[in-house]
Amino acid sequence: MAELTQKYDPKQVEEKWYQKWMDDGRFHGDSADGGDPFCIVIPPPNVTGILHMGHALNNNIQDVLTRVARMQGKNTTWVPGTDHAGIATQNVVERALKKEGKTRDDLGREKFVERVWEWKEEYGNTISNQLKKLGASCDWERERFTMDEGLSDAVLEMFCRLYDKNLIYRGSRIINWCPRCETALSDEESEHVDVEGALYHLRYAVKGKKQRIVVATTRPETMMGDTAVAVNPRDERYKDLIGEMIVLPITNREIPIIADDYVDPEFGTGLVKVTPAHDPNDYEMGMRHDLPQINVMTDTGVMNENAGPYEGMDRFECRKQLMEDLKAAGLVEKVDVHAHAVGHCYRCHTVVEPRLSPQWFVKMKPLARPAIEAVNDGRIKFVPERWNKTYMGWMENIRDWCISRQIWWGHRIPIFYCDDCNHVWASKVKETACSKCQSSNVRQDEDVLDTWFSSWLWPFSVFGWPETSEDLKFYYPSKTLVTGNEIIFFWVARMVMSGMEIMDDIPFDTVYIHGTVRDDQGRKMSKSLGNSIDPLDIIEKYSSDALRFSLLMITATGQDVYISDEKFEIGRNFGTKIWNAARFMEMHSEGFDVKDLAFNEADLTPDDQHLLAKLNEAIASTNDNLQRYRFNDATLALYDFFWHSYCDWYLEYAKPILYKGTPEQKKHTLQVMHFSFSTALRLLHPFMPFQTEELWHGMDYNHEDESIMVAPWPEKAVVTGIDPKTVKYVDGKHDLIRIGRILRAEYNLSNKQTAVFFVRPANEAYGEQINADKASIVAALNAESIEVDVNYTPEGAMPSGISALGTVYMSIEGLVDVDAEIKKLTAELDEVNGHFANVKKKLSNENFTSRAPRDVVAVQEKRKEELIEKSEKLAKMIEMLRG
Repeated sequence: MAELTQKYDPKQVEEKWYQKWMDDGRFHGDSADGGDPFCIVIPPPNVTGILHMGHALNNNIQDVLTRVARMQGKNTTWVPGTDHAGIATQNVVERALKKEGKTRDDLGREKFVERVWEWKEEYGNTISNQLKKLGASCDWERERFTMDEGLSDAVLEMFCRLYDKNLIYRGSRIINWCPRCETALSDEESEHVDVEGALYHLRYAVKGKKQRIVVATTRPETMMGDTAVAVNPRDERYKDLIGEMIVLPITNREIPIIADDYVDPEFGTGLVKVTPAHDPNDYEMGMRHDLPQINVMTDTGVMNENAGPYEGMDRFECRKQLMEDLKAAGLVEKVDVHAHAVGHCYRCHTVVEPRLSPQWFVKMKPLARPAIEAVNDGRIKFVPERWNKTYMGWMENIRDWCISRQIWWGHRIPIFYCDDCNHVWASKVKETACSKCQSSNVRQDEDVLDTWFSSWLWPFSVFGWPETSEDLKFYYPSKTLVTGNEIIFFWVARMVMSGMEIMDDIPFDTVYIHGTVRDDQGRKMSKSLGNSIDPLDIIEKYSSDALRFSLLMITATGQDVYISDEKFEIGRNFGTKIWNAARFMEMHSEGFDVKDLAFNEADLTPDDQHLLAKLNEAIASTNDNLQRYRFNDATLALYDFFWHSYCDWYLEYAKPILYKGTPEQKKHTLQVMHFSFSTALRLLHPFMPFQTEELWHGMDYNHEDESIMVAPWPEKAVVTGIDPKTVKYVDGKHDLIRIGRILRAEYNLSNKQTAVFFVRPANEAYGEQINADKASIVAALNAESIEVDVNYTPEGAMPSGISALGTVYMSIEGLVDVDAEIKKLTAELDEVNGHFANVKKKLSNENFTSRAPRDVVAVQEKRKEELIEKSEKLAKMIEMLRG
C-alpha cells in the first residue's frame, strides 16, 4: 500500500490522472466493441467561448452520467465539439481588424474567411482545454467542429434535401435585423428586454375635414413608411372614419383608414399606424389589405431616401428630430411613459429592427408534426416534466425559420443562379456552369446559413452522416441531452425535427433541463454586473472535485443554482474528510492484505451491520436519484454515508479495536472498513473523479481494476442477511451516545474527565443489547462505566436526557461543584432573560414591526424563540441541581 501524503494535493493529482486517462484511451468508445451503447453529445460551446459556471454545471452533469455508464460496462462515448458561432466569431475578428485600421471589406470575402480560420486555429481550443481541467471525460478522439469538412458536407446535404422537397424557400418577409451585425436574425435570436420607452400620441389630419385623429405609436421614426391607419371594425368611436384618407405629417402623403380585427381598441387611442415594411403584425395587415410596403431604413439603421428630410440620420436621431418637428407643428397630443419589451441582438445587444427583407426560410410546420408526436407519445421525455409544455407551446405555434445571414463566416448557402436563363438550383458542389442551359455565367448566393442550421444536425452529423457508418448505426440515437432552458427552441426542438426527418428516429430519449447559475442574491451571472465566478479560479482555490461535488450538491432538479465562493468549501471539506479517513485506515493496515476483503458475515458486530446497511442504502439512494436526475440528492446520500455513517460513527467505533483489539478482531474490522470504503469510492467516482482515482491506487484497490473508471458500478445491496432490528438498535445507540455527549457538553466536561452513566432502557430487549454492546458505548462516551437497569431511578438530582433506547443519566458527583454551577447558570439565566426582555419590547413596538424590513423583523423573531428555548433549558438545569 503506497503511503498517502499528509495533505491532498489536487493540482498534482488532477494533472497526473487526466493525462493518464488520456494516454490509456479511457474516454474512447468504439462501435466495433459492441455491447450496450451509451452516447451523449455535448451542447457545442461557441468557439469564441471560455468556461463559465453554466458550462461547469452542464458538463459536470454530463460527465457524471457518462462515468456511471462507463462503470456499468456500457460502450460509452461522450462526443465533444465546438460551434463556429457565425455572428460572434465574425465580430471578434472584425474587432481585431478595427484595431489595425481595417474592415472585412478591405480584405475581401476569401481573405477575411482565411483570417477567421487563423483565429480559430489559435484561440478556438480554449474552452475544450478548460473542460479538461474540469475533468470532463469526453471522447476527445471524436472532437468535432461545426465547420469541419464532414459536418460542412452534412449541412450542404441537408439544405439540398430540404430545398428539393420544397421545404426551403426564398421570400420577402418581416425579419429581425441587427443594424450592428448587418444581418438577419431568427425570432429566437432576438432577445426581448423590458425597457421604459414612450408612447407618442400624434395628430393626423383627415383629408377634406377639419377633424384630426390621434394615433399612438412607440416608433415614430417609421412614420414615413406608413401606408395606412387602422381601427378595429367594432370600435364605435371611429366607425364613420373607415375608408377616409388621412394626410401623413411631414411627407403630406395620403393614406387610408382601414378596419382590421388585429387592432386592440384598448391600446393607446384605438388608432394605430400601419407600417408593413417595419412591423410583423403590420406586414400581415398589409397583406390582408393589399397595402404598399415602404422601407425607410438602410442595413445599418440609417434613414434612407424614403425618409424625406431625415435621410442620412441614425434611426434614433431621426426619432428625436422628428418629434421636435412634430411638436413645432402642433402635431403632438402627448407623450406617455410606456414600458414594453424591445428586441435586442443576442450577440451584440443592439436594438433589433424589424424590416422587410428577402431571406431564405425553412417551412417548419411539416417538420414539427413528427417532433410533436415524439414527445406526446413519450418517446422523448423532458426532466423536469414542466418543460414539455414549453416545448409544445412553441412547436404548435411554430413559424418558418429564417436561416440566411448576411455575414461571411459560416456555411455559404448552396444556391446557384444563372444570370442568362434565370435558373435557380441547389448543389453541394461549387457550380461553374448552369445545370439547365450550360452557361458559365453563374454565381452563388452571397449569404451564409444560420449557425443553428449546422448544430441541429449534431446528433448524427458527428458520426459521419450523410455517409452510413457503423458508429452512426451503433450510437444513434443518443441517450440523455443535458442543456439549459434558453436553447429549447434554438437547438433542442430543431434537433428533434432534423432527427425525425433524416434518421426517422428520435435523436435522444431524455432531455434534462438544468437551472440557471445565479449569484447568492439571485442575479444571473454576467460580466456587466461583475458577479461572475470563474470556474478555473475555483478549481485553483479549491480543486476540480470540490467544484464538481459542491455544484451538484446545491443543484436541485431543474431549479436555479445560487452560488458564492464559500459554497465550494463544502466539496473541499468533504474531500479532506475522506482523505483523512483513508490515511487513518492506511496507518492501521500495515501487513493487511486488501485483496482479502471476504469477511465472515457471521462475525459481523451490530456496528458492522449498521455500516453495511447504510452502505446498501447509499447504493440504492444514489442509483435511484441518478435515474431521476436528482443529482443533489445523490450527492447528499454519499455525503451522509462518508461523513456520518463511516467517519463520525464507524471509524470512532473501530478505534478501540484497531488500537487494542486482537489480531482477528483487527483483521475483521479492517476488512469491513476497506470493503465499505472501496465500494463507496466507486459510487463517489463520477462526482469526484480525481481524488477517488488517487485513493483507488493509493489504497491498493486497483489489483482487479487498474482504474476506478472501469471498476464495477455498485448496482445493488453488497451484503445481504443484515438484521433490520440490529440496524434499528445501532441507530438508537447512536442517539443514546448523542444524548450522553450533550450531557457532557452541558457541564463542560473535558476529554480527560470520565463520567458514570446510567441507562434506563425502554424495554428488556434494549437492555440486553446495550449490556452486550457496553464496551463500544463506554468508548464513545469516554465513560468511567455504564450501568443498565430497566427499573433505574436516581436517588437525587441527576442530569438526564431521553434517547431512542431509553433515558440516559449522567452522575456529576465529584465532577461538578454544584453550588458554583448553580451560581454560574443563574447568572447565565439572568443574562438570557435580560436579552429576551429587550427583544420582546422591540417586537411589541408597532413602529419597528411595521416599518423595519421583513428580514430584519424575522431575525428578531427567531432570536426570541432561541432565547425562550435557552431560558427553559437553563431553568431546568438549575432546578435539577437544586434537587
